[in-house]
Amino acid sequence: MTIHFAAARPVVSATLGRRTVTLPIQIAANDNACDFANEAILRGALQLFAQHGLGAAVRACEAAEQAFRAGDEENYRWSLALCRALDRRMAVRLRASTGAFSY
Repeated sequence: MTIHFAAARPVVSATLGRRTVTLPIQIAANDNACDFANEAILRGALQLFAQHGLGAAVRACEAAEQAFRAGDEENYRWSLALCRALDRRMAVRLRASTGAFSY
């Protein structure tokens, strides 16, 4: 029994034949210009992940709880933002349990 290989034709070439189609180049949909706040949170979350691996969200959550107990609102917000970047559900639970500082 002989086997013959027939490569599939791409749908575009099958419907358009040999005509070339040029599509306009568009800006990437996820291009958010330059958002420095999110950039800083992303960098912080990546650094924390590099140091603690999969436990980074737990570390951020613990740091936020300690800052909350100490009354340090700035560090609480920062640690909560890092926790939210790493594990959104954990951050929601933390935010619900503390609740004193609005974010």
